[in-house]
Amino acid sequence: MHFVDAKGILSAQNGMNIYRGCTHGCIYCDSRSLCYQFTHPFEDIEVKRNAPELLEKALRSKRKRCMIGTGSMSDPYMHCEEDLQLMRKCLQVIDRYGFGVAVQTKSDRILRDIDLLESINKKAKTVVQMTLTTFDDDMCAILEPNVCNTKRRMEVLKEMQKRDIPTVVWLTPILPFINDTRENIGAILDACIDNGVKGIICFDMGLTLREGDREYFYAALDRHFPGLKEKYIRTYGNDYAVTSPNHKELMAFFKERCRENGILSTPDECFSYLHDLPEPYTQMSLFDL
Repeated sequence: MHFVDAKGILSAQNGMNIYRGCTHGCIYCDSRSLCYQFTHPFEDIEVKRNAPELLEKALRSKRKRCMIGTGSMSDPYMHCEEDLQLMRKCLQVIDRYGFGVAVQTKSDRILRDIDLLESINKKAKTVVQMTLTTFDDDMCAILEPNVCNTKRRMEVLKEMQKRDIPTVVWLTPILPFINDTRENIGAILDACIDNGVKGIICFDMGLTLREGDREYFYAALDRHFPGLKEKYIRTYGNDYAVTSPNHKELMAFFKERCRENGILSTPDECFSYLHDLPEPYTQMSLFDL
């Protein structure tokens, strides 16, 4: 872990990454790709120590409230957050200025901040996004080794439901010949339905691989699934999009289950919901009539 003083914290689309790199060790992580131009080892987390101050300065200057998104590149609830608490400080800033927040994570550490997430949701809007890829916890320990298991993430969704905090699930990536089964997808969808999930983001049944990410993924396949790397190479070569042979069947199944249960199921629908922050409701008094 190393510290930097960042020059800015919000992207043009109001996205925020407090950390750069990750310690969750997911074998498929796209953020390892060379295109992101890391100049330090991926597990050597770059900490933007002035993130809360930068965020306050940015929000103070905004003329209109909006949703602040975080977690798209680096999980804000990695191990180092336990001690640093930069995410909590940023949530306090968001709460103080009346903005909304959309948080993407795999970690149950988010429960530490449920008080702030609830407060933000009452004043503006909170959406908690949880990644679920594999229902079986033994498989989850292989694919996502340094983060809480799927069962625990489902408990997080349940806790958010109890607080009326809306949730969105990322059903991605689905790894060909590993977790691309109707049984796995069905079990995850059942959990989403039971926990009142608002939307599920699933681009397709597959994953993406590119330089940097591909090598790390293949090394993990050699460790845990001997012979599977060769099957990937025979089937996909160096393709960027690695689509499951079961893609058509599984996507139809996914769409139908979402439609039956009133769950947003297209990326456009889900992203629109994540970015939308309604104007605050002001009750009209008798003197306004």
